[in-house]
Amino acid sequence: MRFDDSLKTILAADMATDFGAQSAWRQLVDLMGRGRAVVDEPAIARLRLLRLAVPVEVRAASARALAFAKPDARLVGFFAEDALVIAAPVLRTATLEPDEWLALLPRLTPQSRSVLRHRRDLPAEVQRGLLNFGPTDFVLPKPETPVEMAIAETEPVEPIAPESIVAQPIAPAPAPIEQAPVRDEPVEELPELSLYAAPLSETPFLTLGAVARGLPFVAEAFRHAELAETEPTVIEPAGPPPADRFEISDLVARIEAFNRDRTMEAATPTPAVAEVEGFRFETDAQGIIRMVDGVARSALVGVSLAYAAQQGEAQLDGVAAGAFRRRSRFSDARLEVGGLSDAFGSWRLSGVPAFEHASGRFIGFRGTGRRPRPDETAAPAKPASSPVSDSLRQLVHELRTPTNAIAGFAELIETQLLGPVSPTYRERATAIRTQAGDLLSAIDDLDTAARIEGRALDLRPTTVPVRPLLDRVTRDLAPLASLRGTSLNVAMPAGDCEVLGDDRAVERLVGRLLAALVSAGRNGEHLGIVVRPVADTVAHTVTIEFDRPAALAAYATNVLLSIDAEQEGDGAPLLGTGFALRLAQNLAVELGGVLTIGLDRLTLQLPAANMVDVEPIADEHR
Repeated sequence: MRFDDSLKTILAADMATDFGAQSAWRQLVDLMGRGRAVVDEPAIARLRLLRLAVPVEVRAASARALAFAKPDARLVGFFAEDALVIAAPVLRTATLEPDEWLALLPRLTPQSRSVLRHRRDLPAEVQRGLLNFGPTDFVLPKPETPVEMAIAETEPVEPIAPESIVAQPIAPAPAPIEQAPVRDEPVEELPELSLYAAPLSETPFLTLGAVARGLPFVAEAFRHAELAETEPTVIEPAGPPPADRFEISDLVARIEAFNRDRTMEAATPTPAVAEVEGFRFETDAQGIIRMVDGVARSALVGVSLAYAAQQGEAQLDGVAAGAFRRRSRFSDARLEVGGLSDAFGSWRLSGVPAFEHASGRFIGFRGTGRRPRPDETAAPAKPASSPVSDSLRQLVHELRTPTNAIAGFAELIETQLLGPVSPTYRERATAIRTQAGDLLSAIDDLDTAARIEGRALDLRPTTVPVRPLLDRVTRDLAPLASLRGTSLNVAMPAGDCEVLGDDRAVERLVGRLLAALVSAGRNGEHLGIVVRPVADTVAHTVTIEFDRPAALAAYATNVLLSIDAEQEGDGAPLLGTGFALRLAQNLAVELGGVLTIGLDRLTLQLPAANMVDVEPIADEHR
């Protein structure tokens, strides 16, 4: 197969140079992690051999690149053997079968198992397997020299009586005392003691600090501090990446890993995977729940049916409270339970009163709880995922991997990292790398459109300053504007304003919209951008107005949004102006704003994070 041929080519030159080993490492990990190459013992042995010549930061970048790749269990186990900074990204995102996790757990270090303890998507049997390692992972190791031994060495020293200290005069040159050698012996042995033994003072008495250093947990803290000083740290380069970095593929992988990590927050508590459908309960004569069978007891025991109010993590409506006052049966009383237990969610309670046979005294309620039916709730039905958007997202994922590989190999040729290359081939490699970058941008746009269509776009509200955003976008579009002969003029108020929205989505929205307008500009045309903060009694918005190029002035709005087959030309959008404008409109709606296409300009309105007193921008400043 083609992948086997490429694998043989990679392995043939892997140990020729340090860069060859690093390049072979990246390619092998990428092919094996995405299922393009067989993960067997010879391949893992080759990776172990390459690991000796690959620095820590390169291995950490490869581990972060496996965030969405679903690597094989053997590859996960291989990365789990490495340092924690390399093993943690793989263990945080790996998806394995329960039996594969259980086979991997004994091979992990306590630090690696602590990474898995913070995951909430592991199967129940894997979580139980992690609990079995509790005594091993949570017990502090014994210090090298016990504290009792260190103190025992000082016991032969006889205590000095108070009267002997007073009786001896202080002379400028004191004569040696018989007890002095006894006190000096432990001092000479001090360098031989372990770091965790209590250091000896000049007197036979121990200070409080010396005793504290001999405590087990303090000794463990010193040991961790010593290990932290010797363990290598991964330092990201501050300047431009060195020549031996697989620049584009590593950059894309790091961005994907960062986007995945930044959205992994403590989500709203959700029911367990195996949702409990019902439970039984009993109350006492005061209406307080005393017995629960079928769900976790902690959230329900102690809740009173006599009060329609918030009680801890549970809240009841007035149906149960009215039935308690009348001592009558009730049904379908609403109960909402919060927290992280399997009792989380909505319930419908039904109960009947119980009376003592001998005296007829009321002794409480006995009843059941069930999950509400779909017709009993007013919550909108969860929209089904579109098969078209799912297929498009799968296609985007399949396109991104070979495109990254093409860009990476073109960069190797362009920078002559594998040997001298003629100038002609270097120019062609530069063109391939540039076009691959444009293709990656188009793939990202398709992925964003598919996520919007499938209601799967993850947005994290942040504060985005408008001035740095426009400066960054116009600086990136300067080569395209120079090629088209178009100039960009930005008019901002005196004080900067901020937009409330996801920083990635806002930058993609403004960047794609402005790129589509600049690509339609003509030689000598001036495109103005005006920012107007608008303070309203209802909501505060930031309005950004973009001048409409003359080439697009003849099209109506509906026709403009349907232009997908662009004529060939320098700087034309790869997916067409119509797609870029539709993507900008949909992104604006997802961010809580709107994009209006007028006759002379395009107006983008986004929610404002804060409002400052600024002077309005006059139209003549465009």
